[in-house]
Amino acid sequence: MSITKIAEQYIQNRPYIQSSLKKGLINYSSLAREIARAKNLDAGNFDAILIACRRYKEKIAGRGNEKEIVRLLRKSRIETKNRISVFVIGRDAAIANMQLIEKKIRREKGTFRLVESFSVFTVIVSDEYDADVEKTFGGSILKHTASLVEITLKTSEDIETIPGVMSFLYSKLAYAGINVIESMSCWTDTIFLLKEKDLAKAMETLRFG
Repeated sequence: MSITKIAEQYIQNRPYIQSSLKKGLINYSSLAREIARAKNLDAGNFDAILIACRRYKEKIAGRGNEKEIVRLLRKSRIETKNRISVFVIGRDAAIANMQLIEKKIRREKGTFRLVESFSVFTVIVSDEYDADVEKTFGGSILKHTASLVEITLKTSEDIETIPGVMSFLYSKLAYAGINVIESMSCWTDTIFLLKEKDLAKAMETLRFG
């Protein structure tokens, strides 16, 4: 792989560096040294890496739509819920049981969300139903994470036509040192599940007004 490709790939895999490049906040020499160190490149490649970084900045200069994203997010609303649990359940679990527990929780106005993949179900519930889930699915439960908070970011329909919104949000949360336990979206609602200790920091990070 050429030096140019190595440098571009390194930057592409780090959205926060791309964002800083667009804003002119990156010291090219420091970035080139970091790429050389991370990729175990010889010191003789420094100038080539430096040139590649500058050219990449020129390449992406006109692509940015961060202003559009921020404009969208400034009009968003945030809702939170605490005491949320996430269960990862094997596919051997009976669908009928899943439907029964969903009906029970919804009837009692509790939180119930179901995400289905090829190999597992992810079930998100108010933690008052932990015992019900454990009793119903028993040995099919692969993982249980409790004491989480749910943050729902409610935006306009424009989120469908503006690329990069999710990447922007994930980058901001990651830069703030916040780990997203689970996430999902449902049309104009974007949902993040985080540890309770990260709630205040996340609310500050997701404030765009």
